Amino acid sequence: MEGQGNCCSSFLQRCKPYIAMISLQFGYAGMNVITKVSLNRGMSHYVLVVYRHAFATAAIAPFALILERKIRPKITFPIFMQLFVLGLLGPVIDQNFYYAGLKFTSPTFSCAMSNMLPAMTFVMAVLCRMEKVDIKKLRCQAKVVGTIVTVAGAMLMTLYKGHIINFVWSQHMDIHTPSSSVPGAAGSEDKDWLKGSILLILATLAWASFFILQAVTMKRYPAHLSLTAIVCFLGTLQSIAVTFVMEHKASAWTIGWDMNLLAAAYAGIVSSSIAYYVQGLVMQKRGPVFVTAFSPLMMIIVAIMGSFILAEKIYLGGVLGAILIVMGLYAVLWGKYKEYKEKETEITMPEPIKTCGENGHVVTVIDDIEANTQNNNKQAVVVTVPIPQQSMKAIEAQKV
Repeated sequence: MEGQGNCCSSFLQRCKPYIAMISLQFGYAGMNVITKVSLNRGMSHYVLVVYRHAFATAAIAPFALILERKIRPKITFPIFMQLFVLGLLGPVIDQNFYYAGLKFTSPTFSCAMSNMLPAMTFVMAVLCRMEKVDIKKLRCQAKVVGTIVTVAGAMLMTLYKGHIINFVWSQHMDIHTPSSSVPGAAGSEDKDWLKGSILLILATLAWASFFILQAVTMKRYPAHLSLTAIVCFLGTLQSIAVTFVMEHKASAWTIGWDMNLLAAAYAGIVSSSIAYYVQGLVMQKRGPVFVTAFSPLMMIIVAIMGSFILAEKIYLGGVLGAILIVMGLYAVLWGKYKEYKEKETEITMPEPIKTCGENGHVVTVIDDIEANTQNNNKQAVVVTVPIPQQSMKAIEAQKV
């Protein structure tokens, strides 16, 4: 019974990172749909970013102050600069560009463009020497091929539409959808769609940079809750400065008990405070590439939710692209899993200790680490290897 219990607990421990990241994709998907509705009703995306991170700071700061009051390290100037840049990359650049791109396009298209995130993060991690690529190894080939297939799927969704796929629940729905959310729109709407695509690419690049810098910062500032709270707070201040420059109407700051408040609160609590914290924990164990490899799932979830709530049209190209994206996702995850198991094996593999035994033999002692930790008794495997005669004479000369 104990063996079964240990096996189950070990299985749950291995599944935790996967469950956490899949759950976050559902949270991100809800944020995309709710935010699209809010933006369509005229809310400024600059103001939305400010309120979002104000809610995030209010949600995460109390936990950081209480739970990490004894382990919070001091903030030096280099660490503060890293936190400042994190606030600039994530809350300001990424989210303002993403919301602007979302306003000009559609939730499904925005998520599809975001699927370049694993590829960008993988390339940046390789350039920063956070990921090692040995093309001769199968796991590295899987990560490279999976990244390429994922980007190909996202590009297929962007460039090819095909026939409209009618779902049972969307055949009788008659919800007004802005014409700018249709890729084939003409005239100025085409320009808006192109503008939105460029903004989404820049947002994805900033997001990938955020993940890389967050992984670096967490090594020097391991208080996860405090790091999340500080980044959200700095992002709020920076977003306020940007909004004062870009929005000159006082009415833009007005928010009531409506969809705008729901969008800001949901995005702040779920997609910022909780997401930053969970991503940091998973990233510390598995790395930034593992975290970003789950982003394609958000696109599939948003496509289904968008067809329900926004009556968004789903095209054949989107379905084919989604299939390619899932295939690439599994390839990247398989490569990361194999890499994780290799590192785990290297950590648990004990170092052989060589000593000189009797009768001219080298005695190699290998400590059983797991037995030591469980029984506190040193168990050893002794391997004797004969020493050549010349080496024996050298050892005897040293003793004399």
